[in-house]
Amino acid sequence: MRVRAVRSTLSRRVAAPLSVLLVLLGACATDDDPAPASGAPATLTNCGTPVTVAAPPQRAVTLNQPATEIMLALGLADRMAGTAYLDDAILPEHAAAYASVPVLSGKYPAKEKLLETAPDFVYASFHSAFGDEGVGDRAALAGLGIGTYLSPAGCPKSHRPGKLTVEDVFAEIRDVAAVFGVPERAETLIADHRARIAAAAARLDGTRDVSVLWWDAGTDAPSVGACCGSPNMIMSAVGIGNAFGDLAGGWADTSWESAVARDPDAVVLVDATWDPAAAKQAFLARHPTLKDLPAVAGQRFVVIPFSSTTAGVRAVLGVEALAAGMAQLPARAGR
Repeated sequence: MRVRAVRSTLSRRVAAPLSVLLVLLGACATDDDPAPASGAPATLTNCGTPVTVAAPPQRAVTLNQPATEIMLALGLADRMAGTAYLDDAILPEHAAAYASVPVLSGKYPAKEKLLETAPDFVYASFHSAFGDEGVGDRAALAGLGIGTYLSPAGCPKSHRPGKLTVEDVFAEIRDVAAVFGVPERAETLIADHRARIAAAAARLDGTRDVSVLWWDAGTDAPSVGACCGSPNMIMSAVGIGNAFGDLAGGWADTSWESAVARDPDAVVLVDATWDPAAAKQAFLARHPTLKDLPAVAGQRFVVIPFSSTTAGVRAVLGVEALAAGMAQLPARAGR
C-alpha cells in the first residue's frame, strides 16, 4: 500500500481522561472471544496483541479507508475524534456521516497531530500506520493509555490469516463492534453482506469453471492476485478459479510468459487513480504477444476499483463487481 510520513515527538498535555486502556497482558484471550454486551469490557487478541478495553471508546481516530468505512457502517461517526488517509472518495451512503468527522491529514498525521485530538483509541487497516512513517508503534500508544486495533489483513505476516476469506472481514467487523459496545450492529451488517455475496455468486451458477488473471499493477513484471490475499478472497467468494492461486502471498510478481502459458479465461483490471484500468487495457492490446491471448483478443476484461479490492466493507462491492462483470462477458470461443 501507499506509505506515509510521521514525526515522533510527544506532547504530554494531551493526556486527557481516557476511557480505553490497552493492556499488553499475557492473557488467554483469543480472536474467537464472544462479543460482550453493550458497554461491557471487551477482551480480544489482535495481531498477536491482547487488547482489553475497559469501556467503549468515545474519541477514536481511524487511519486508512477500510477502517474508516467499517466505523461508519457501524454507525460510529459520533465516536470518532478524527480520521486520515483515504484512497478514494468515501462511499456515498456514508458521506454525510464522514463529513462530521475532522480530517487530520490526507496521509498519516504526525504523532503530535494525532495526540492533539486526545484520542482514546486508534484503529488502522495497514501495518504501516503503526510503523516509523505512521503514528508510532502500538506499545508506545498503549503506554499513553490509547488503545489500538489493526485489521487482521494488515497484521505482520506471522499473525496474518493464512488465507484471507470474507469470514476474516466479518470477524474484524465483530471485533470492532465489540470494542465499541455495539455487537448487534455487526450482526445486522454481516447478515446483509452474506445475502449480497450469495446473490452475487448465484449469478455465475453453472459458469464457474473458469480461471481469472487478477492484474493489480506492473507492466514489466505484473503483480497478480496470488493464493492468500483479498483478490483470492473475492474470487473464492464468487466461486471462480484464480489463475495464479498456486503462488504464495496476497499478491505476487510473475511474468507475462507465465500468464500466456496459463491462458486465463478473463482478466481483472484493478482501476486506481495512479494506475488506471484503461491504461492497462491499452498495454495489453498493443503488446506483441499478449494481444493474441484469447482473454485479451476477446475483450474479456472485468474492471474493479482499487477500493473495492480491500478487506473491509467494500469487499462485498468487489464480489458484486466481479460476479456482474463475469456474467456479462462474451462467451469464449471454443468453450
